[in-house]
Amino acid sequence: MQNDFGFHFDNTYARLPESFFSLLDPTPVPSPRAVLFNEPLAKLLGLDSEALQSERGIAILAGNENPPGGLPLAQAYAGHQFGYFTMLGDGRAILMGEQLTPQGERYDLQLKGCGRTPYSRGGDGKATLGPMLREYIISEAMAALRIPTTRSLAVVTTGERVYRETSLPGAVLTRVAQSHLRVGTFQYVAGRRVEGELRILADYAIRRHYPSAEQKPNKYLAFFGDVIRAQASLLAQWMLVGFIHGVMNTDNMTISGETIDYGPCAFMDAFDPATVFSSIDQHGRYAYSNQPKIAAWNLARFAETLLPLLDEDQEKARDMAEAELKDFSTQYNQHFLAGMRNKLGLLQADDDDTTLIRDLLQLMHDHQADYANTFLDLTFQRFEQNEFYRSDGFKAWRSRWEKRLEQNPQSWEQTQEHMKQHNPSVIPRNHRVEEALRAAVQKGDYEPLQKLLSVLEKPFAHSPEQEEFATPPEPTATPYRTFCGT
Repeated sequence: MQNDFGFHFDNTYARLPESFFSLLDPTPVPSPRAVLFNEPLAKLLGLDSEALQSERGIAILAGNENPPGGLPLAQAYAGHQFGYFTMLGDGRAILMGEQLTPQGERYDLQLKGCGRTPYSRGGDGKATLGPMLREYIISEAMAALRIPTTRSLAVVTTGERVYRETSLPGAVLTRVAQSHLRVGTFQYVAGRRVEGELRILADYAIRRHYPSAEQKPNKYLAFFGDVIRAQASLLAQWMLVGFIHGVMNTDNMTISGETIDYGPCAFMDAFDPATVFSSIDQHGRYAYSNQPKIAAWNLARFAETLLPLLDEDQEKARDMAEAELKDFSTQYNQHFLAGMRNKLGLLQADDDDTTLIRDLLQLMHDHQADYANTFLDLTFQRFEQNEFYRSDGFKAWRSRWEKRLEQNPQSWEQTQEHMKQHNPSVIPRNHRVEEALRAAVQKGDYEPLQKLLSVLEKPFAHSPEQEEFATPPEPTATPYRTFCGT
């Protein structure tokens, strides 16, 4: 039903078997205060921004009051974390409800950092302000970059301290997602081996995300193929902007194909395929260049859960899944090649494009060239700035590239406009994100964060105010490190 806040919930997940979740309310907090609120996203969701920023609205965003029509629950799931299987679940997050928008779309509204659940495994279920602000910044930047992602509606401080290595301000993030169904959700249900539950979950996921699979002869195989294609496209988009997720466990791979969990993620500065930011990724499992391989590995774990649905003959089911899974690398390579052609202004395909792209990336690696800015410099023909562009290797490559551009039927001006729409003028530079977080968390000064958000809002604008935010950090002896924030 409708109400003053614009909530229009239809809680389908709560109608699934009770073993899939635990019904419970968030833990109340002493003095909530909204520090970030996403008005454009609220409008998209059909929510009343003014009402949600009132005292009662903030109480809802903090978890002190349940939204009208909501049915709060914590979801159960499992996951391979760094390759090791674990039973998990929402340890500090509660799904408040599924919002139906005026356009008829469905989105989960989840509070993150709102207290203990049955899946907290000894944790306090709380979140600290810095990581919640960080998720808001990066997820909204990803949305602006046109990359499928969960989004952030609000960050509310709780008025309490949360203890990690030190005492830190507590906060709750409102996360918005097409759903929170994960590969790990299927692993959890498949692991229970309760007859019928896996089919119920798969049918639910198909209805919610891939209804066209219903029309196929083997809808579960078609469903698996749809998820493969969504993830192949997503991974290519990550790689094309230099995004490193940092914790690609199976519980962090969504069935919808959205990016989820912005704990230890970061964007690459100097191009190096072996780049790792996460402090807990000691062996580079989730390094930049490994991300497509890990996605394929995760999808293989997803396939294992679906085998009972694919065919009664399990050997035949495995063959079917393996054949489908082979399509991932093909799909990924096609998306990545097409994306790189767009970034380089190659408006028609040529058999030698793969070599041209590979050679550029190798030169960038050899010279530690900045990933995002190299493509911007190519877009704007800025070649006087550093030793990389003066090197013989780059000069030879540039000559090949310019000759390749002659195949375009369009003018250089038209090619350049195309490149501008595929090479962002600004990304969430790690040092800029850290500057904004320090000001907000340590000083209560949100002006740098708001300025950063406004700059990231239109990454293809190529405006003068964005130029200072495109500058790479000064070189340091200590590599940049990220943390899960749990």
